[in-house]
Amino acid sequence: MNKKKIILFAVCLAALLAVQIKFFLPFMYDIAASDLFLVESKDAANPMSISTDMTALAFAHCNTYIKNEADEDQSLSFASQPTNAWTLGNYEYIVNADVEISGKDSPNVMRHYACRIQYGKGDDTSGASDFENWSVEGVSGLTD
Repeated sequence: MNKKKIILFAVCLAALLAVQIKFFLPFMYDIAASDLFLVESKDAANPMSISTDMTALAFAHCNTYIKNEADEDQSLSFASQPTNAWTLGNYEYIVNADVEISGKDSPNVMRHYACRIQYGKGDDTSGASDFENWSVEGVSGLTD
């Protein structure tokens, strides 16, 4: 009886694999190739670091966000330019820069941070200078 169970298990496993390969995998490829996940915008992704008006605004808004989240007894000094800035497409950016943090009872510390930020109004860039039109997805590198 054990031999029959093992054979039945192997046959069921082979049938399951065949169903996945013949039916589900082509269906998933069709979904991935479709426009289902496509977002149309004038802002195309770029794997290289770039410097544009929008990346400069993203850098300024990241600095504003970090300043607002800092403790009251901390003093922050930001770099004048980001080290790197990338566009992920659809007005989403990653900004990489330095900030010097000093406190009353602690020595000055230089931190290298990364900020992921997105402009919320799409191709209408007329409100890009307003901080309320941006959402910060996350900041890392400010703490030990």
